[in-house]
Amino acid sequence: MTKSVHHWIGGKTVEGTSGNWGPVTDPATGAVTTQVALASVEEVDAAVAAAKDAFATWGTSSLAQRTTVLFAFRALLDANRDAIAELIVAEHGKVHSDALGEVARGLEIVDLACGITTQLKGELSTQVSNRVDVASIRQPVGVVAGITPFNFPAMVPMWMFPIAIATGNTFVLKPSEKDPSASLKIAELLAEAGLPDGVFNVLHGDKVAVDRLLEHPDVAAISFVGSTPIARHIHTTASANGKRVQALGGAKNHMLVLPDADLDAAADAAVSAAYGSAGERCMAISAVVAVGSIGDELVEKIRERAEKIKIGPGTDPTSEMGPLITAVHRDKVASYVHGAAAEGCRVVLDGTGYTVEGHENGHWIGLSLLDHVPTSAKAYQDEIFGPVLCVLRAETYEEGLALINASKFGNGTAIFTRDGGAARRFQLEVEAGMVGVNVPIPVPVGYHSFGGWKDSLFGDHHIYGNDGVHFYTRGKVVTTRWPDPADAPSGVDLGFPRNH
Repeated sequence: MTKSVHHWIGGKTVEGTSGNWGPVTDPATGAVTTQVALASVEEVDAAVAAAKDAFATWGTSSLAQRTTVLFAFRALLDANRDAIAELIVAEHGKVHSDALGEVARGLEIVDLACGITTQLKGELSTQVSNRVDVASIRQPVGVVAGITPFNFPAMVPMWMFPIAIATGNTFVLKPSEKDPSASLKIAELLAEAGLPDGVFNVLHGDKVAVDRLLEHPDVAAISFVGSTPIARHIHTTASANGKRVQALGGAKNHMLVLPDADLDAAADAAVSAAYGSAGERCMAISAVVAVGSIGDELVEKIRERAEKIKIGPGTDPTSEMGPLITAVHRDKVASYVHGAAAEGCRVVLDGTGYTVEGHENGHWIGLSLLDHVPTSAKAYQDEIFGPVLCVLRAETYEEGLALINASKFGNGTAIFTRDGGAARRFQLEVEAGMVGVNVPIPVPVGYHSFGGWKDSLFGDHHIYGNDGVHFYTRGKVVTTRWPDPADAPSGVDLGFPRNH
């Protein structure tokens, strides 16, 4: 029987009234298991109104009250890891270990939010002039909205709302309609932790809901993670409506492998970073740049490892990679492999015909490996968001660096080498927001910020870490002069204030 997923507004489940529904499938079987309510403009307005009402008290609540709730939420989240992971497996399709890892990375940001008191400490300068003090403080911005993607339905929302809530804002989450259930479980845990009604709301929807959030006068800020075209639209539209925006877009992450690198370690890293989570992550390594004469050996090592990866349902503990999110996406990913040879690529592995016995209607695709990929190939130019790895060749470090820096994306990158000098040059010279040295997926820990350059980020702030705190707060400077009680009134001085 198909279940229904509704909204969470004002601390409770609210049934959808728009009459519009979206299908949620089990990617391993292709069967529709759930229908999700898609919000109307009026339902968006109701969620924002609930958040605005809650901000009146939550925005002035004590830090102690906020962190007490977050500590309780952290304990509940930790205790419910498996339950959340099971929802992710059922709707996204990733294997259980990947789903657990996603929850663990979200917990890092909850940890940061629990200690938000230190990030919100202001500054004070005393006696800047005679009996004049100047203080800098940070205050919440109000109602903020998060629009999050299907690939990490628990982690990416947790990159946003814990810090937003800890700093005194209220939150409206618009998760992906493809895998909505994890967000509702999180909402229930927040309520159980004692979060006041309306501080956190979940609104399911499509473009109608997104566009209303972007234009709503009571929404002060928008956080977004998704593709570059949508990120650009989010940034342009929300900014035009006077909102602050952090919009994280797509990626084409490169891994530069120098001739002195440990090729076994580099091959292990390439397989893990390219094919983990079925390649459906913005930090996936999708382009390996082999420098010098090592290319053939490196490609062979990658091929050997890739052929051993077991693909199957996420509920099977022996599966290392699951299906893609939808059949449409699976077919789009396959199209890049089908057209690769005609564009000059050597197809080393073609995973497009893969299927799983007993689950033939699932959204399956195998691992694909393309070698000698020209930079003009569509498989290189586009963010594929699937298990397709491109290998490019370069004669020198300088040529490889120039190739990477010519990309329109600048999300993450990595270098594999034993040469500290080369690694140091690379981290300074490469045009990307996150750099790994012998680390293939350089996602920062929670107290550093996540974000790219160029077409991978629109807006001035990266996500979580100190940038996250600054994004969800506004600075205010207070200049104070108190008269000395011993001074008698001496009249009004209309001259320019004297600071010396």
